[in-house]
Amino acid sequence: MSYKEEMLQPGALKGKAAMITGGGSGLGKSMGRYFAKLGADLAIIGRNEEKLEKAAKEIEAESGQKVYCYPADVRDYERLSEVVEQAGKDLPHLSILVNNAAGNFISPSERLSHRAFDAVVDIVLKGSFYMTQLLAKHWIAEKMAGTVLSITTTYAWTGSPYVVPSACAKAGVLAMTRSLAVEWSKYKIRLNAIAPGPFPTEGAWSRLMPGGLAEKFDPKKIIPVGRYGEHQELANLAAYLVSDYSAFINGEVVTIDGGEWLQGAGEFSPLLDLPEVYWDQLEAQVKRSRNK
Repeated sequence: MSYKEEMLQPGALKGKAAMITGGGSGLGKSMGRYFAKLGADLAIIGRNEEKLEKAAKEIEAESGQKVYCYPADVRDYERLSEVVEQAGKDLPHLSILVNNAAGNFISPSERLSHRAFDAVVDIVLKGSFYMTQLLAKHWIAEKMAGTVLSITTTYAWTGSPYVVPSACAKAGVLAMTRSLAVEWSKYKIRLNAIAPGPFPTEGAWSRLMPGGLAEKFDPKKIIPVGRYGEHQELANLAAYLVSDYSAFINGEVVTIDGGEWLQGAGEFSPLLDLPEVYWDQLEAQVKRSRNK
């Protein structure tokens, strides 16, 4: 057996349906692909309709499961309300939510605009709460059991320089998870979270490691196992936590980072050694790339 292989037995999610925010690419797509292979139908949410439809076609072709696309911005409560209402009709067996949509970038905190801070917090914290509450209200009204899995991070409890908006928002998601795990257990709704270390994805990696930053700061050097995570590893853990195999796990956060946070709390702490001139150059480079 290898950590790159699929973990659960075929059919482990048969008869279930899962909604995944940020499901058109990256870790969201990887989780959705595996859930479908295990027998789950999917509802994927994202802002890029073209990307959603492409992912849906790929997953349907691979698994034979139905995949519904719902273009939406998780900051838009009214739109999400429409999505949940429609998804309840399209997938009456919808019982799983994965809060995966995220926004993040690195910046010295004194350089942040209030709009930049708001953007991250609105996507990560407010978006996660919006989706969780809307779907939970549906489950409660229909007297359905449900499972919510949120993707957080280890610096939700350690903090980390240069990603303060994300740290604040992810800490809020973790607090939400633990709070609602107790409050909604009477409705048979479970909530858990995963705190991943570095799992490279094209979108997130380019925002967190822009301008050749990976050449100056290699996260593998502060990971005891000496490598990045594989998407299948995280998909395996996610599938387990949303399955009935984990029925006695509630209000927990599971770290999957190769021991990174234990070796050096604060994922971006090594950036403290970068000179101020580098941040000037990086900021200018990012602005140029946005104007292309």
